[in-house]
Order: sequence, then C-alpha cells, then structure tokens
Amino acid sequence: MNPASALVLSLLLAQAPAPLDAYRKATDAWHAERLAELRQEDGWLSLIGRDWLQPGENSLGSAPGSAVLLPGRAGPAQAGAFIVEGQTVRFRPFPGSGLLLNGKPATETVLKTEEDRTPDILSAGRVRLTLLHRQGRFAVRLRDPEAPTRKAFRGVDRYPVDPTWRAVADFSAYPAPQPRQITTVLGTTTTMSAPGLLRFRLGGREFTLEPMLLDPEHPELFIVFKDGTSGHGTYPAGRFLYAEMPKDGKVVLDFNRAINPPCAFTTFATCPLPPRQNQLDLAIPAGEKDPGPH
Repeated sequence: MNPASALVLSLLLAQAPAPLDAYRKATDAWHAERLAELRQEDGWLSLIGRDWLQPGENSLGSAPGSAVLLPGRAGPAQAGAFIVEGQTVRFRPFPGSGLLLNGKPATETVLKTEEDRTPDILSAGRVRLTLLHRQGRFAVRLRDPEAPTRKAFRGVDRYPVDPTWRAVADFSAYPAPQPRQITTVLGTTTTMSAPGLLRFRLGGREFTLEPMLLDPEHPELFIVFKDGTSGHGTYPAGRFLYAEMPKDGKVVLDFNRAINPPCAFTTFATCPLPPRQNQLDLAIPAGEKDPGPH
C-alpha cells in the first residue's frame, strides 16, 4: 500500500464509529421509537378509564351512575348500551347520541375487541372507546388524546447504556409449551404460554428466566422480571423485556432495553406481574428507571 492510500485508510478508520458508540446509538434510536409509541394518541398515556362490564345491559353516557362513564362534555347523558351476551358484546347507540363507530355514524353491532387485529373504535367527541377481553370478562377502555398523563409526558429516564448488561442465553425448549397462571396488578390471573427456559450469565453468576409467548402469529419472547433495582430505582412491580425467538438455541437478552410496564404510567392497565421464577437475585442497573407517580 502506498503512503497516500495508507493515509486515506487511516482517516477512514478514525472516522468510523467504534462498536460501543454504534451500540449506544442503536439503543438510543430504539428508545426514541419506544417513546414515540408511548406518545401516540391511542397509546397508554391517553387512557382515562377502564370500566368492567357485567352480563346483560351496561349503560354508556355522561350521567352519574353510568356503567361506562363518559367525561362531562364527551357525550350525552345517555348515549347507548353495551350488551354482554356470553362471550360477545353488542353495542346499541341511542338515537341522537352522535357517536361514531370506526369513523361512521354508530349502528348496532357486535364489537371486535382489542385482541382482534382491527378492533372497533367508538368515538364520543375526542374520547375513543375500545373493548377489552380478559379471562372471559369484558371491559371498555376510554382514551383521550388531551389526557393530562399524555400532555405532561416528558420521557423516561434510563441508566447509561452499558453492554455489560447484554447477555447471550441458552434456550432449552420444553417438549410442549407450558401454560402458566400469571397474576396481574388487579389481583386476577391470566393464562400465558411458556415455550422453554433461558439460562445466562451476568456478573459471573448463572441465572434463569422463563419467557412467554404473546402472539403465535408474530412470535417473540416476552419476559416479565424483577431484580435488585425493583423499588430501588426501577418500577417496584417489575419490568418487561422482549427478545427475538431463539436462533441456533441462543437468545440475546439486552437489559439496556428493559422497559416499564404500562401500569407504571396509568392505573387503567392490566399488567402481568413477574412470576416467582423470574425474580432475580441481582441488581440490573440498565434500561428504564421508575417514572414515578402517575
């Protein structure tokens, strides 16, 4: 190589980002997308209510005592009714309610839930209502893009990005996915599916975590965990971590991407809590910190 070529090569190498810098930039970019998702009009920060439905007819309106209560000026005193019939919910709007269903004047219909790909959306002014289905029960969620939690949101503090808290785990698949009864913040339980076990090392010690599968059609590993920072810098109830499905029996666990559950931002979420097998005897100062009271 002639001296001129060597000089050009050295300048290019000097300008190239170091692997650590590239890793930090990639993590920062990922977190910026995470915050943008939180800020969306239909995100967790816009939730203003969650009303559970009973079998039979449940009133909707701004009148006190309505089963699903609309905020003051969002709709008439009596706007309609949700009728729970077994494992379906039918909505019947009252004449002159002004409600919209998926952007068109509302008509009587059986509603699709948030668990569907395209849930039905009822609109009462700027307030949007969707149907939630949990363990055989139904609830109506109300969202307002002008909710104080959304308007006042300024982001989430994080620990400095540190590759020390990135581990490559060995995945041991169960002969068949195992059902797990997971407790939620509401004190109820929800059934989730555990495909196997993750074994990894951090700080010179070996740990295990049991991931869950949320959506078989779009599979990824979902981990609800607690560690030594829970309640001491991070959200007391625990945090979430997502990971790609195993490749050649390996899974990357990047705790710099550990996030707060929705219940850290709103009282209207139904978050799963970490099962006993996912409570680590180790402090992991990585990922999102406790956002504080909401």
